[in-house]
Amino acid sequence: MSFNPLVHRPPAGRLCLHQRMRRVAWVQIVVALSLLAPGTVQAQSQRLSDLFRMARESDAQFAAARAAAAAGQEKLPQARSSQLPNVNLTYGPRYNRERSSVVDGPLDYQAGSAALTLNQPIYRPANRLGVEQATFQTRQIDQQLELAQQDLILRLSSAYFDILQAQDQLSAAKGQLAAMSQQLAQSKRAFEVGTVPVTDVNESQARHDYAVAQEIAASNELAAKRRVLEKIIGRPLPMLARLDPAASVDLMNAEEQARLVLAAPGGSLQTAINRSAVEAARVEVARRNTGHLPTLDFVATARSDKNVNYGRFGASDSRVLSGGVELAVPIYQGGYISSRVREALADLDRAEKELLNAERQSLLDAQHAQLGVQSGSSLTRALTQALTSSEAQLRSVQRGLQVGVRTRVDVLNAEHQLFVTRRDHAAARYRTLVSSLQLRAAAAMLTEEDLARLDALLVD
Repeated sequence: MSFNPLVHRPPAGRLCLHQRMRRVAWVQIVVALSLLAPGTVQAQSQRLSDLFRMARESDAQFAAARAAAAAGQEKLPQARSSQLPNVNLTYGPRYNRERSSVVDGPLDYQAGSAALTLNQPIYRPANRLGVEQATFQTRQIDQQLELAQQDLILRLSSAYFDILQAQDQLSAAKGQLAAMSQQLAQSKRAFEVGTVPVTDVNESQARHDYAVAQEIAASNELAAKRRVLEKIIGRPLPMLARLDPAASVDLMNAEEQARLVLAAPGGSLQTAINRSAVEAARVEVARRNTGHLPTLDFVATARSDKNVNYGRFGASDSRVLSGGVELAVPIYQGGYISSRVREALADLDRAEKELLNAERQSLLDAQHAQLGVQSGSSLTRALTQALTSSEAQLRSVQRGLQVGVRTRVDVLNAEHQLFVTRRDHAAARYRTLVSSLQLRAAAAMLTEEDLARLDALLVD
């Protein structure tokens, strides 16, 4: 004979079916929600500073910037070489076969020449200005490398916190799926004994199916974020430390934020790069103007010519040693020099406009980063309160379900709200930290020490 819980009452002192179901459901919900808490202790979790050292060695984008900087540093030695002596040795042995009406038959003989030439610039203003221009260019190269390092810090930090956020989203999706699975099982059991309508089962089934889809999407998103960080460090991703739930993400006060915003237009690395470009362009205008000036060089030559002619004319051997100054005065070159000067003036105007744009963009970047810090901090505080309220709401709805004043749909909604609030709370904290780094970068204040300060907020 089949057992009907509506007919057979449980013995006194034992929990009824519905009470056991509610207790099991509550325990499972607590377990599911705990998935959003920081993971268990893991040995040797990597922090931002550890990953930054890997990235400096392996990131292809930073390696390319470093190679470009090494190449650019050679501009200064090249420019200085134009002020140093230029020594050349030429040697040209030749074999000759000559036919002439005054000589019977062909005349075969050897000839050759060798020359050693020294050229020492005495007055070449273009060379002196070239050294000055190369100084600004190498300074610009150093600034570009520093900017590439700041960009590496930002890319690494963003990728790191993107992974932590994706892990939180996956944990939320798993927790919600676990809760929906339990609710679905309870709804089916309750429907079988006739205590809930079929609409509750359908509602639970729909929520469960959506939770499955959300878990799949969150898992794929986490895999994609992991690939981004693996590309930067050039190796499989190790275990990552997580953000301490008790850590404060307010790394700078309002006064420091305002100071960084004010410093950004004139102090950002991009502004410094463009300022060096303007100085180099000004020197280029002056250098091209020297095309109208004379040049003076000291020239010395030692030359030997040898002609071994075994024919009628005999052999010849001459040696010449000469030295003196050589003056070159440009008179007319078809307007070439004037055109080059106008070109350099246009390049200078372009460089000045790019500098102005860099200053404005640096200010805009700093203001956006400051807004991110402020909004992230405010949002974190608001969501902290919302998280407390959501947890209290879930407990109230659970108790309401036990006494019959709440439905299972109310429980599903309360659980969903709690998961969403936990996810958004974690995302707001990550956004605040990344915006803090962006604000420091806008004012050229971002260094590896900032990663060490973030490491102090992480736990295994």
